[in-house]
This record gives sequence, C-alpha cells and structure tokens, in this order.
Amino acid sequence: MRPRQSPRRAARTVTAATLLALAATQALIAAPSATAAPTAPAHAHSATAQKVTGAQDRAALAIARSLGDASWRTRLRSAVLASPDVALTPLAAKGDPALKSDLTAADHAIADAKGLGGKVGSLLRLRLGARSMRAALSDGTAPWVAAAASDDDTRTVTAYDSRGRAHTLDARKAPDHPVYVVDIDGTKALAAGLDVLREELAKKGVRSAAPAAVNTAASERSAAASGGFWTTKIDAVELSDDEEPWVKGAAEIYTLVSGFGQDGKVRVDPVDMPYLDYDGTVYRPNQILVNWSNYKYNLADAVMMEDDGDTNYHDLAVAIADALLTITDQGAYIPLVDAILNAIPTSWWTDDPDYVDSWYTLAQNYNGTYYGARGNGWMTVEPYFVQEF
Repeated sequence: MRPRQSPRRAARTVTAATLLALAATQALIAAPSATAAPTAPAHAHSATAQKVTGAQDRAALAIARSLGDASWRTRLRSAVLASPDVALTPLAAKGDPALKSDLTAADHAIADAKGLGGKVGSLLRLRLGARSMRAALSDGTAPWVAAAASDDDTRTVTAYDSRGRAHTLDARKAPDHPVYVVDIDGTKALAAGLDVLREELAKKGVRSAAPAAVNTAASERSAAASGGFWTTKIDAVELSDDEEPWVKGAAEIYTLVSGFGQDGKVRVDPVDMPYLDYDGTVYRPNQILVNWSNYKYNLADAVMMEDDGDTNYHDLAVAIADALLTITDQGAYIPLVDAILNAIPTSWWTDDPDYVDSWYTLAQNYNGTYYGARGNGWMTVEPYFVQEF
C-alpha cells in the first residue's frame, strides 16, 4: 500500500445494521446533507481478513529472524531508507533462499485469500512504521518487524525481533524503536481486484465496464449519433478524517457506479480513485465518474468503498451480482445502493471491504457540491461532454 505520512480515511463505525437504515429513495442533495447513522453493532472479523493478516504476520516473523544476518540487515536498511515502499519478495530473492520461500508462500496465500489468482505476482511490501524512526534506524538500531493492521480499532501491535521474540506495542503511539511494517501493494492489488470484480460480474450476467474504460463510449453507434457522450466529472472530492493506528497502511479507494444499462438490465461500473490518499485533503482529479452512454435512465448510484488489503473481489462480485440480478427494470429508476450494501455479508464489515459513503440518484445535470448519504465525504461534480475527435 502507499506509504502513510498522515492519517487517511473516513470513520468506520457503521456496519451492516447502519447500512440497512439508509433510505432507498434518498436523493443526492446539495451540501450540507447527510442522514445521521444509528449506533452500529460490534465488528465481526472475516475469514479473508484473518487469512491476509496471518500471512503478513508469518512474513513479518520470517523477515525479523532473517535480520540476524548482518549483511542482509544492512542491505534491507539501505533499501528502506532510500524508498518509502520496498518490493520485498524480489529483494529477498537475491539473498536467503529460505526467506524467499517464506515470502513467496505468503504472497500466494494473500492472493488466494483476496480471490486474485496467481497472475497478480508479488504483493508484499516493506516500509518504515513512521518518519520519526528514521534517525534510530540510520544510527544502526536493529529494527523489529510487524504486520500492518487492517482494523482501525486495534489497540496493540505485535512486533518481532531478530530472535523471534514478540514485543507488544501501543497501536496509537509510534514507538521510538524502529519498526519495519509488512504491508500489501494496495495499488497493484486493487487494479487486479477490479479486473476480477468486472470479470466475475460479467460471468454472473451483470454488465460491467473495465475501470479504464469508463471514459469510453458505450458503443460506436451512441458516440456517432451525438458526436460524443455526456459524463459526470469529479472536480473536487474530500473524505472525513479519523485517527488510525500508526502501523496501518493507506487503503485504496474505488467507487461502484450502478444503474440500468441500455438493455434495461442492472450494470455496475467500478471506478478506481488512486489519488485519494488522505482524509481531510481536498483533491481535484477532473475524473470521469459516470459515463451516461452506458445507462438507460438519467440516474445512477455511486457507492464508495476502500480496500484495506482484506477484500476478496471474487466473493464481493458474486454477492453483489446475486442481489442485483433479482432487480428488474419496472419502467422507472430504482436506486441500487441498498441492494449493493445489503448484499455484502455481515461478517465482512470489519475492514473488509469498507463502506466509505454513497450518493443516491446522481443525475446527469448535477452541477455543484454534494454530500454522501453517510456524511463521510463530499464531491463537487459537473456535466462534461466528451467530444468526438
């Protein structure tokens, strides 16, 4: 995942019970709006989260023990100080065969848990837990190694030293002792995950454009008829901020845009938002969110999600498809946000996958700033015509 310089992400206390409380017919309205959310029930850890965290923890222990080799320890220290994010398995491949084997096994376990298959390649990354640790690391202090947390609510972190001994650290305050954090390349995982999501939705009968094709006309005929096509473009966007454990990596944001396609059947178009690194920061991406040539009605919904490293994209696609395929075109637009959110099993609502916010009944002519239903973020949007060359 991207190295974190400051906390980034909206509050996550809403779970399945909260999502059920969102009104299915709520229109997207100008700021300020946002329905107050009821108290959420306790989190339930998902099997995917446990598998991913377990693989990262095993990798952290293997790396910690490998630091007993002074030559390798020096090489790894140089790599971490030179880059905020080190590709771990390829670097280990140049040294200890046993460590390479351990890390390769962890990579495979993570990819399998996330439903990505073997083509995604190595996902493990290593970073320094906090900038404040650089001085001690540079001075030669032997670092400990910990796995990145996926849960905002964690209060302790387990770090290992070169003898394999565990040290319990405060998750809310970075220690003075340098700590390497084993994390996942979120950008790479999300890109592969959205491809899996689109492919699995298509297999189940739900149309879905590739993330990179959102700014492409639905058909040559529709583009030729008008000399281009209308879209909704994001001019600015901001998410709320919240305190997080220092060991936690930056999550990756994506949005599921849904509505009825030109054929009258439900469709879901995933949109990657790789620039949304931190909470409390206004981003101005000029990114196309909705391609209206894909839709029958002048209305669509947007559900913003994030992957903290624990999302199984295959299972997510199956759950969403099974729910949406029961909804048929009745000759008038039906909001799909609740159907998508309710499709996700209750056991997933830890950080796997996280619900950030949702915008109901987004219309083509919307022009201005709009808060999401959950009040966790806002977007300034405008109609934008993509002109044919």
